[in-house]
Amino acid sequence: MTVYDLPAINASLNAIATVLLGSGYVAIKRGNKELHKKLMISALLVSAAFLGCYLVYHYHAGSKPFPDLGWIKTLYLIILVPHIILAAIMVPMILKTFWHAFRGEWESHKKIARWTFPIWMYVSLTGVVIYLMLYQWFTTAS
Repeated sequence: MTVYDLPAINASLNAIATVLLGSGYVAIKRGNKELHKKLMISALLVSAAFLGCYLVYHYHAGSKPFPDLGWIKTLYLIILVPHIILAAIMVPMILKTFWHAFRGEWESHKKIARWTFPIWMYVSLTGVVIYLMLYQWFTTAS
């Protein structure tokens, strides 16, 4: 394994985080607080592993430009720009959401989780789409 294998691992971690987040949402909607807690802690750990791998990859490999494919590149950028902005915003939101849960401040936790969850879900899901577009679907195009 080399650093160049990390994008696939990152996409896998994002996909796992997406499933954990969705499952955690379903668990809390069904009133299963203990399962929700386990799933959300797992999502946090998987996302933290993603962030570590992401930083290592980009430190060593830099960034990969998307090929100039007209409207497909425009679509890629429409997905990428909010992904980047929301990824930066979500880290402190996730930490604050977990802090409130850790302290048992449930009303504060619910208030911020209503915003944190969809942002985290969007970033995780679009992370997989960005990987597919950049490393799988449009690699041979020029």
